[in-house]
Amino acid sequence: MTTQEPVFLQLGQKPEEKGLIVREGARGSYPADVSERLGEAAEQIIARYPESRSALLPLLHLVQSEDGCITPAGIDFCARHLGLSGAEVAAVATFYSMYRRTPTGDYHVGVCTNTLCAVMGGDMIFAELKKHLGIGHGETTADGKVTLEHIECNAACDYAPVMMINWEFFDDQTPQSAKQIVDDLRSGKTVTPTRGAPLCTFRETARILAGFPDPRPGALDTEPGGPTLIGLRIARERGMEAPEAPDRPTLSASRAEGTEPEAAARTADAPAPAPSATVPPESATSETSPDVTDAPEAKGE
Repeated sequence: MTTQEPVFLQLGQKPEEKGLIVREGARGSYPADVSERLGEAAEQIIARYPESRSALLPLLHLVQSEDGCITPAGIDFCARHLGLSGAEVAAVATFYSMYRRTPTGDYHVGVCTNTLCAVMGGDMIFAELKKHLGIGHGETTADGKVTLEHIECNAACDYAPVMMINWEFFDDQTPQSAKQIVDDLRSGKTVTPTRGAPLCTFRETARILAGFPDPRPGALDTEPGGPTLIGLRIARERGMEAPEAPDRPTLSASRAEGTEPEAAARTADAPAPAPSATVPPESATSETSPDVTDAPEAKGE
């Protein structure tokens, strides 16, 4: 019998891949003064929740406000304060795209390249910014000012093409206006989004997202614009209203009448109906009426 050498498999990302939390230069632990300062803020956040683990998302924003991204130090901090394992914290931190895994500049510039923004010019804006800044997707300018990404839908299709900078909206952009905005940011000028207060840095934004007050004047004064409200305006001009909801017995009334348990008994163990062969499905079939079966014997065939 021959003895074979064990084979070791390395799982997960390759060391050279982007987006690793454990990487060269990433902070592994916080100094005592930083840990104490963050701990005081963490206590305020955790106190808002009946279950401490529910505070994980804002705590991740808190440590991101310290490091500019998620680091091993931040993972360990959140785990210790919430009684979780590092793996549990890392699983959440790597699921949501708002938690950055690489160092982020003062201004995170996200260009929407989903369908509507793309066809309205988003792809061109992103291509022009890459050329103008000399960086690619997920990269940061040498001065540490701008991190550029193409991102998923900003939920502002009525203003396409849209950019978001530190999660603030910049509507109806063009390649020229986008380049002017990033130039202003890099030169230190105050930049105000289409909707909202003047921009703050990415780390300051992360602290606001952790649940602390937004000190910017006018930060809470934003109202929906014309394109967002056009459907409502047309409905009012034409006197359109939603139909009245049909009268339905309440759950308590159904239980009092004894009808709710019987309905549950009829459907609880019923199999899901098969896909219909007709579009729309025929009435009085098992697909539309749970009490009816399509079996031949039920039809007397």
